[in-house]
Amino acid sequence: MRRLHPDVERVLATEKQLNDICKKLAKKITEDYKDSGRDLVFVVILKGSILFATDLIRKIPLDCNIEFMKVSSYGAGTTSGFIQVHVDLKRDIKDADVILVEDIIDSGRTLEKLSQLLANRGAHSVKCCTLLDKPERRQVKLEADYTGMVIPDEFVVGYGLDYNERYRNLPYVGVLKRSVYESK
Repeated sequence: MRRLHPDVERVLATEKQLNDICKKLAKKITEDYKDSGRDLVFVVILKGSILFATDLIRKIPLDCNIEFMKVSSYGAGTTSGFIQVHVDLKRDIKDADVILVEDIIDSGRTLEKLSQLLANRGAHSVKCCTLLDKPERRQVKLEADYTGMVIPDEFVVGYGLDYNERYRNLPYVGVLKRSVYESK
């Protein structure tokens, strides 16, 4: 493993643990969809999910499609919250089995709205696969269908997760020192 970055307090998931998580999730997804007979579409949520999605999808021996979305949520504090789509799908997902690939779920608001959006576009099913889950931060009733690791309510970086676009390339998931983000 690469030396601990000086801004990282401690490691929550090592490279090996992340690889094991991807293997476990890939095995479960493969089992669940091996006899589906429908298109399987992985919708990777940019930017944070790209490293996780790449490692995960390479371990799934099924025919599948990969699409990307970049979204943000507005008005999340009210019932009128909506999704702003910055990068949208390039293909029709009607009657497809869709798996949203997310790096981390905390409040769950954006993922809830995105799931509804894709269901409204005619997907046969919409499920969520997340690397990390912070259930303490949940603001809506939402559970991932596939969860790699439940973590405490701490600020994490690495393996695609960032703070101000930094630390995404760390090969592990680590807790960012408070002094880095509280001093800004």
